[in-house]
Amino acid sequence: MLNDLPIRKIIHVDMDAFYASVAQMDNPELKGKAIAVGGGGIRGVISAASYEARKFGVKSAMSGKLAIKLCPHLIFVKTDFERYKDISNQVRAIFHQYTDLVEPLSLDEAYLDVTANKIGLPSATLLAKKIRQQIFDEVGLTASAGISINKFIAKIASDYNKPNGQKTVNPEDVIQFLEDLDVRKFYGVGKVTAAKMYQKGIFSGKDLKSKSLEYLTEHFGKSGSFYYNVVRGIHRSEVRPNRIRKSLAAERTFSENLSSEIFMLEKLEHISAEVSKRLQKSKVSGKTVTLKIKYSDFTLQTRSKTLPYFVSDENLILETVKELLYQDTLKNSVRLLGISLSNLNTESEKSTASKKDKTAVIVQLKFEF
Repeated sequence: MLNDLPIRKIIHVDMDAFYASVAQMDNPELKGKAIAVGGGGIRGVISAASYEARKFGVKSAMSGKLAIKLCPHLIFVKTDFERYKDISNQVRAIFHQYTDLVEPLSLDEAYLDVTANKIGLPSATLLAKKIRQQIFDEVGLTASAGISINKFIAKIASDYNKPNGQKTVNPEDVIQFLEDLDVRKFYGVGKVTAAKMYQKGIFSGKDLKSKSLEYLTEHFGKSGSFYYNVVRGIHRSEVRPNRIRKSLAAERTFSENLSSEIFMLEKLEHISAEVSKRLQKSKVSGKTVTLKIKYSDFTLQTRSKTLPYFVSDENLILETVKELLYQDTLKNSVRLLGISLSNLNTESEKSTASKKDKTAVIVQLKFEF
């Protein structure tokens, strides 16, 4: 079946413990120490952890309170997004020396389509090594990479030899690689889905592959067809350098729970202003306003309204958010509030972008990786 598909040479580059590594690079006294970016204070949540901290079980999205229990000597460092953006831009500039087909996923990772690259090197494996070495020489940070025939497999492979390593899954090895893989390693299978698969006796890619499309659709809904295809090495998504932003958001976690709408409105004014600032900086606006509420018991609720016109003004956003806040009674005291705008005016660009990105090349299954 793979013989009938466009075989691309895709590299997924993932910076190693990016935020923490930047902090250690900028502060030599932190090198070799267990550090966490963010997470300070009673209610803080960790954004990233150094590999030294990860050995103790500290990881992103963990509360600082729990992290310090696991690692008493943990050092907390403040986030510095301007610095991260600056480093990220340096890394992306290196990517573009090899290919214009670069699709950033976040500040610290990106897909590169090097099927036809600027330096004419036929081996994607050697290209990945060159790129990683150049990042280290010019930026001072290490990166890991995954190399394969599509984005899905490259993404999984980049996690195999971290930190500062890479893994290539050649075309002829794809099926065996996927069959041997624990379903928890499949990109797009979260903890809840993995647990559900385990309950149904689906532990490996081989188990997943044994299930029919009808079975997977019945038990996993729309995602069923995705699982059915990717376990067979089928993932047609192209590297899109003109990736369209779908939403823009800002949120705040509070040091003390809020129980009064009056106090919440004060916080929402600041969040609305921040969202508006980001929208105007990105030169976009949106129609759908969503209010995110996380309660003290960590349950999450979202309330949305789609307007008949695009907005980016903080006052218009705030008025809609007020309406959403009073739409229903609060279930409990609130620890986090967030506002997002989606249905952006960039949506109309999708068709244009997709036409520009038709860069797939049909090649033989056996070619140099």
